[in-house]
Amino acid sequence: MPIDTRIPLSVGEVARRSGVTIATVHFYEAKGLILGWRSDGNQRRYARDVLRRVAVIKIAQRAGISLAIIKEGLDKLPADRTLTANDWKQLSTSWRDMLNERIRSLAQLRDELDGCIGCGCLSMDDCPLRNPGDRLSGLGSGAVLLERAPVPKE
Repeated sequence: MPIDTRIPLSVGEVARRSGVTIATVHFYEAKGLILGWRSDGNQRRYARDVLRRVAVIKIAQRAGISLAIIKEGLDKLPADRTLTANDWKQLSTSWRDMLNERIRSLAQLRDELDGCIGCGCLSMDDCPLRNPGDRLSGLGSGAVLLERAPVPKE
């Protein structure tokens, strides 16, 4: 017997069928990633197309994409229908450059990791991971945290 797509899902059904916790479903809704409503009995209900949205969110998160960026992408798509293959293509294309840069950066980190002695001293002349080209020397001597200090332009 075919499933009636007009019958909404409870929060528990969404969680069970999508492989996330109930708290995650609530969290996604609170962040505006998915939409739900209250039934006459004051219970949360979701259209069945929310399952596809949760799948997209999970895949994007697995790729390391932040929820803010995922929401930006989903906000550009119609909220009143199931996401399509073309919608996914639009989202994945918009994230491609960011992911390629992350891959490039991780590959560089992997390739240069052997040269790191891991001491955390950023005043060293030769630290390709934390102080490439000794850029931090422009800030003076001593250890400097790259995340807290502006890096001088080359």
